[in-house]
Amino acid sequence: MVTKSVTKSKHQTAKDMSFDTVNFRLTKDDSNTDFLSETPCYLQNVSVHKFSNGNTVFTGDLNGYKVSVNDYQIKIKDCSLCKWHLGDNFKEMTRGDTKQAVERLSDLLHLPIDKAAVTRLDFALNIITKHPTDVYFGHLGTLNHYKRLVQPYGVYYCQNTEKFVLYDKVKEQRKAGAAIPDLYQNRNVLRIEQRYLSRINDRLKTAVKGETLYNETFYNSLLYRWRDTYNGIAKINDVTLNFSAMKTKKDAYRLGILALIERAGGQVEFMAQITEAQKRGELSKKQAYDLRAVANEAMQTNERITAPNEVITELDGKVKRAVKFYR
Repeated sequence: MVTKSVTKSKHQTAKDMSFDTVNFRLTKDDSNTDFLSETPCYLQNVSVHKFSNGNTVFTGDLNGYKVSVNDYQIKIKDCSLCKWHLGDNFKEMTRGDTKQAVERLSDLLHLPIDKAAVTRLDFALNIITKHPTDVYFGHLGTLNHYKRLVQPYGVYYCQNTEKFVLYDKVKEQRKAGAAIPDLYQNRNVLRIEQRYLSRINDRLKTAVKGETLYNETFYNSLLYRWRDTYNGIAKINDVTLNFSAMKTKKDAYRLGILALIERAGGQVEFMAQITEAQKRGELSKKQAYDLRAVANEAMQTNERITAPNEVITELDGKVKRAVKFYR
């Protein structure tokens, strides 16, 4: 059985988990097809490119997917699998939908796409929030081993092979000139998306193929990894000067660090100032590292001194409930 039979309430429907951009690569080793003579026949807007080394590459479209074909392999890329199959990428894409999408690709191309390697994979959830999405971004701090970048509609955490992004889905759709589904009209929609850009097999410790996408164990592993990455983001809480909670000198020290961070404009701004001071030569590499470590420790400890912000409490709860619902 491919999917769980679950009846959703209207509130639950507003949390839609899906695959977004998914790229595939199928090689001769996975198919007996003569790619150059057969595959271009199934594409639209076909162009042929001949190179001086004798190689020939056909490129074309498949209802939104970009397809390139040479004698050895076929690449299918740069499209949301959810949008390609269901019409828009706001919708939940169940494992059953994913299986049907892979089968549809296989039928259209007359190729075993279930055996194709997945070379990019975006796993995402839409969450309806109480407040406008930009209210939440200022409370999302650093994430270890990722570079935090502020974008016009969200916050991106970036590595070379992976990104974890939180952004305003409605604004993104409007900018692209795309329609907003009725369910999301006049609502705040926060998209939380984990993007595996390359070296997917290494990142996920398994060979990821088309058929892997609708495997229950694999799907759940993506869900838990998505949750754990979100939980790894340092949340920027409100600093409460709770002097009665200070029982030790260490408590007083932490409160002083927290007050300094708040005065600097928050954790992210404080970290940026450390980086700037290091670039100016005012701090050595070790001094900058030690200051960051002190700040991170202060932000993550002693709940008696800090009070969780209401928007973070809301977002944490919705992420937790989403994982419980979809697993």
